[in-house]
Amino acid sequence: MGSDMQASIQEGRPQGGPGNKGRRRLARASALALFATLAGYLPLPLLAAGPAPAGEAVLLVVGDSISAEYGLKRGTGWVALLEARLAKESMPVKVVNASISGETTAGGRSRLPALLAAHKPSHVVIELGGNDALRGLPLEMTEAHLTAMVEAARGSGARVLLAGIQVPPNYGRAYTERFAGLFEKVARAQKVAVLPFILAGVADGPQAVRLMQADRIHPNEEAQPRLLDNMWPSLKKLLAKP
Repeated sequence: MGSDMQASIQEGRPQGGPGNKGRRRLARASALALFATLAGYLPLPLLAAGPAPAGEAVLLVVGDSISAEYGLKRGTGWVALLEARLAKESMPVKVVNASISGETTAGGRSRLPALLAAHKPSHVVIELGGNDALRGLPLEMTEAHLTAMVEAARGSGARVLLAGIQVPPNYGRAYTERFAGLFEKVARAQKVAVLPFILAGVADGPQAVRLMQADRIHPNEEAQPRLLDNMWPSLKKLLAKP
């Protein structure tokens, strides 16, 4: 996060000696970049944002920090690795990563209509919900937002995959179990594909200390191939459908 912040500030530095007005404008821009970075809401630049060739599938990923390469070098997250695997498998799929660190289901729901209109995806991955739990938001609210997102994506003609997350047991047994089942509940009701836990074998396995970042919330670079392996069977099946 620190390197991104420095890069944002340095990129805005003029080469010559600015006047007072220029310095004030630069200070405001730098302050905004700093605030966005510290808040964790600086979005990952959209991958493959140009128009897709006719007949090519478009996969839109709407997620949070798990999919937005939080704390990772650009191009090392599971979504970037997915692009490489699709190319290796000779599957012509354009990937658009619209994930934002810190995103909630409410935020994803509000952004989705514009994303659907702009990119016209044939497939949508929704990887949201973890930040709802971190904020202690009502499960009914999370369920409603996920349901609305699935309905909007399906209404646009896209096939949908829900990528779920789980919370540690210190949230209480009742909340933990209800939250864990939330994604499958929505998927069953909406008849869409679901992966119950994207961090399976990473956050809950014997190598969790080695595969997670120091915050114990975000997977590190070494864990990203495992995340893709978790996602791949469901994604490949989804993309194979006409």
